[in-house]
Amino acid sequence: MLWSRASGQGRITATLRAVDDAGTVLRGRQAFTRVLRGPWATEASDFTAKIHADRLPAGTRFAYTLGFEDDGGAISETQQGTFRTAPGTGGSTPGSGGAAAAAGGAPSSAPQSFVWTGDTAGQGWGINEDIGGMRGYRAMHQTRPDFFIHSGDTIYADGPIAATVTEKDGQVWRNIVTEEVSKVAETLKEFRGRHRYNSMDANMRALFADVPVIAQWDDHETHNNWYPGQIIDDARYTERNVNVLAARGRQAWQENMPITDSAALWRPGTFDGGSYQPARIYRKISRGPQLDVFCLDMRTFKSPNTDGKEPYATRILGQEQVDWLIREVRNSTATWKVIAADLPLGIIVPDGPVNQESLSNREDGAPLGRELEIAGVLSAFKRHGVKNTVWLTADVHYCAAHHYSPERAAFTDFDPFWEFVAGPINAGSFGPNAMDGTFGPEVVFSKAGRFAGESPRDGGNQYFGHVELGPDDTFNVSLRNANGAVLFRKTLTPQR
Repeated sequence: MLWSRASGQGRITATLRAVDDAGTVLRGRQAFTRVLRGPWATEASDFTAKIHADRLPAGTRFAYTLGFEDDGGAISETQQGTFRTAPGTGGSTPGSGGAAAAAGGAPSSAPQSFVWTGDTAGQGWGINEDIGGMRGYRAMHQTRPDFFIHSGDTIYADGPIAATVTEKDGQVWRNIVTEEVSKVAETLKEFRGRHRYNSMDANMRALFADVPVIAQWDDHETHNNWYPGQIIDDARYTERNVNVLAARGRQAWQENMPITDSAALWRPGTFDGGSYQPARIYRKISRGPQLDVFCLDMRTFKSPNTDGKEPYATRILGQEQVDWLIREVRNSTATWKVIAADLPLGIIVPDGPVNQESLSNREDGAPLGRELEIAGVLSAFKRHGVKNTVWLTADVHYCAAHHYSPERAAFTDFDPFWEFVAGPINAGSFGPNAMDGTFGPEVVFSKAGRFAGESPRDGGNQYFGHVELGPDDTFNVSLRNANGAVLFRKTLTPQR
């Protein structure tokens, strides 16, 4: 999915050329060029537009040029970038022409890597060019990943950004500011402005130009700890119906992320306060024989925040998504099944003195409330003999490695698995949080900032995760800070 924004009305166009790793255009039988024209970018889409580039050869690097053309066919300023398609199983890719057979498609042992994190421009820490902008994005880019999972909180719609902030040690943090980030986002224009703001950062633009993005959303795309049907108690807002805010926030998010975006897929739905409901967020992304990514949506169907101790299952995914997840993971033939979650499993995240934002309920006993839904998923994985699942998440503004095992758990009907946590990438630091013992987590590693809300200035308290899939099918995880330093490593060997 190729995405761009124009400064005015125009039709998005793209030229794709197969290149080698040095960026040299392939010639002869390996040559592959495609020119694509997509929809018009108009004021109705905030001048964003997307092209679905399908039937491309597997395991192939492409250089692309994106631009917009006017009614007369004149082309705007253009931008360049690259991406590599997912590895294949060898041989040609149906429907992609002779170049696919020449390019061959990468074998199953072809290595690939990716990064993940969350939490961009939060707690008032925006783009500070004195320190090089949001340089955590640069650190991720320097690892040359094949794709990037943004695990949510892609913006902070509920966090105003001021021109200057005095830090705890007296240093002055200087933000780039715009009109839309000066207050909480309520109108569609203000939500769109939040995404425009983040795109002003050169580090983020450079990463997004070269690295495919798998985007999720969480709470701050709308409002802290929100759930459908909530009437928020926040004096900063004139519009307090969270369904209205979420519909506007979702539209702006959808317009600004490279996710399927077809009017034919939009349907009236979840949000009572608005008619806009685009294609679903939860989805499977296949990355060849080694890897499938199952991208969850733990916000749209979420039950109200309570103490979490209901003796019956309450929602974190919703039954339709639960059924989808069990079915798709069960049917996956990939070696590794990464479950990209926008909320962690065992970390306790309170919403006030009693209620819980997290799916855990701060009680180590048998599953209750939202925990029952996850217990059902884990139990189904065991029942169907699913192997090699890894959960990746962000949300809590520190990094950690958790091992879950029935030997330590109150609920025992599941097979052991790992969860890795990373973030923030440009926001205040927090944590570490307490753990809920229902699923038997062991905190193997954690690293947080020195105090709550610490700025990203030195980069040492901003975190992302990196995964390299080796030719021997090992799953090599590292947790790193925004300076690129490796803080923790773990190699997982697949079960056969």
